[in-house]
Amino acid sequence: YNEEQRIGATLESVYSYLEPQPYCWEMLIVIDGATDGTLEKVRAFAQERANIRWIDRRENRGKGFTVRQGMLAATGAIRLFTDADNSTDITHWDKMQPLFEQGYDVVICSRDAKDVAGARQAVPQPFRKRLLGNLGNLFIQIVAVPGIWDTQCGFKAFTKESAEKIFPLMQIDRWGFDVEALALARRFHYSVGIVAAYWIDDPRTNVHSFGDYVDSIRETLRVRWNLLTGVYGRMAHTSTKIDAA
Repeated sequence: YNEEQRIGATLESVYSYLEPQPYCWEMLIVIDGATDGTLEKVRAFAQERANIRWIDRRENRGKGFTVRQGMLAATGAIRLFTDADNSTDITHWDKMQPLFEQGYDVVICSRDAKDVAGARQAVPQPFRKRLLGNLGNLFIQIVAVPGIWDTQCGFKAFTKESAEKIFPLMQIDRWGFDVEALALARRFHYSVGIVAAYWIDDPRTNVHSFGDYVDSIRETLRVRWNLLTGVYGRMAHTSTKIDAA
């Protein structure tokens, strides 16, 4: 959303990494109702390059909706999403790939050394942001995703099978969607691997005002309620019956 100033460098970084790889790949960019020149930047970049698609949605629906749309439109055997600010760069895939080869269904990056040794941030976030983040992560562990300290790092990958099971059931359209995705991975007994992130904070980020934290807490409670009341299970059962029909 409105990433005109940053999207070009991120696309160049990702494309330069993927182009020489021996495996099949695609880049899919989902534009969340941007009102600046993001679409023009994406279109110009893709014009003379292969394996790039984009979805231009004119209405802003939020990060969760946008990621869900992209993950379900993707065609790969492994589907990875990352943020436009490139805070966790594409080379982290080098650490993820071996875990998929070992049989993991979901692999995420974490910025918290309590999750995995070596996780770190290039420059520590401001105290207020760290405090709110730590309190929020503790709350998320208690309520929805025990055992994972950093649910919010925007670099996660799913097998085709797990993505097509999890993402159609998701209800959260904004910042709490990471929690919901991981809670559903646990709900359906998918194995979750964690690799260390080297995370570079971008002060121009569009996320994490105080209101964003409040919304994330509210959305986490909604995920917990859906788990307790069997909402996801009923949706999965309905989906299975429709598919079978």
